[in-house]
Amino acid sequence: MKTKKLALALAACAPFAAHATDGYFSHGYGMQSKGMGGAAAAVAESAFAGANNPATGAFVGNKFEIGVDLFSPWRKAERSGSPPGVGLDASSESDSNYFLIPEVAYNRMASADMSWGVSVYGNGGMNTDYPGGEIPGQSACAQFNPGPASYNMLCGSGRLGVDLSQLIIAPQAAWQFSPGHSVGIAPLFAYQRFKLEGLQAFDNPGFSSSPGNVTNKGYDDSTGWGVRVGYYGRPVAGVAVGLTYTSKVSMGDFDKYKGLFAEGGGFDMPSHYTAGIAFDVTPGTMLTAEYERINYSDVKSVSNPSILVLGCMAGQAANCLGGSNGGGFGWKDINVFKLGIQTQYSPTLTLRAGYNYSDNPIKPEDVTINILAPGVVQHHITAGATWKLDSTSAVTAAFMYAFSNDVKGASFFNNFAPGLQLQEKIQMYEYSLGVQYSRTF
Repeated sequence: MKTKKLALALAACAPFAAHATDGYFSHGYGMQSKGMGGAAAAVAESAFAGANNPATGAFVGNKFEIGVDLFSPWRKAERSGSPPGVGLDASSESDSNYFLIPEVAYNRMASADMSWGVSVYGNGGMNTDYPGGEIPGQSACAQFNPGPASYNMLCGSGRLGVDLSQLIIAPQAAWQFSPGHSVGIAPLFAYQRFKLEGLQAFDNPGFSSSPGNVTNKGYDDSTGWGVRVGYYGRPVAGVAVGLTYTSKVSMGDFDKYKGLFAEGGGFDMPSHYTAGIAFDVTPGTMLTAEYERINYSDVKSVSNPSILVLGCMAGQAANCLGGSNGGGFGWKDINVFKLGIQTQYSPTLTLRAGYNYSDNPIKPEDVTINILAPGVVQHHITAGATWKLDSTSAVTAAFMYAFSNDVKGASFFNNFAPGLQLQEKIQMYEYSLGVQYSRTF
């Protein structure tokens, strides 16, 4: 209970919000990482060891870092192809486009070979806020949700959108068991909260296992635990490697939304693993490359195909929203590739640049439900720099731009009228600008 109260207090002070770059994971943690495309597994310079590779803490030294990102995602949804009398053609852009996302980390050497510390950071990304009223009341939406004078993009009433925020507290410990080689562990305590509004068209027995627990229930929250382990090594001079594995974080259910998420409100955090290498190109210049695999298939509410919901109408209760195998967002597992470079430009200035490529987790057949969560960006470019203020303190800045990407597909609503050929498109681009203060001691 005390741990949950701590998480609530931190969440109140640090409103983690949408950070949908690699799916709904951030492209990096700590401004040094963010300036290099998110690569960090084989770089032992940041106190954010618990968020990246806990084994690197044994080489970081005594360090404190605190930063904040201004994150700006831009989302748009369109539907076309309505024949006369259907009236479902619409276009809408999400509001709420600016978020401040803080993060903090501390690392301390307990001895020459052992370190401990803590990283506090956030995930998110299913944050949308469409204004509603895009579809007139005299439309096919009335068969799903009769009564309103106008409808939102998913035939619901009023504003449409979700708010998912995740806060992770990661205590970290590392041991250099042999010169140049270390292992580390970071138990993960996670807190998350969620809100959905505007999905009234699906809040009925034909779609949900628990009508009344699908939409407009306000915020619900849950907590859970997981673990991250890592290895960091310097096999030869000028070369470093890093390996990490993060378990699935088993979260408590969103009880207020047990009629929405599969398994009665389940929304765990997926497992993922990373492998990275860094090497000195020239004295003062380092190049690092990294591969990450994010297993969204660990979480039924995220990975189950949305089309499963049609089974609910056929009497298959398990496939209803909220059912044991209920329809979800249809996200697939993704591969992420990160490339970064860092150079010591002068004794007081370090420059960074990077590139991050992520698979798109959303398939065309799941485009409709992902109007709520259009995490489709793939190509990211980054830049960053660190300015030493004196012998113990520095300021680091990082910029990221994710190029616009879209997914097009047939509308879910085509299943309810023979011959209907509605097409939908979801689109997203984003950028962030962050600053961090660090101090060694």
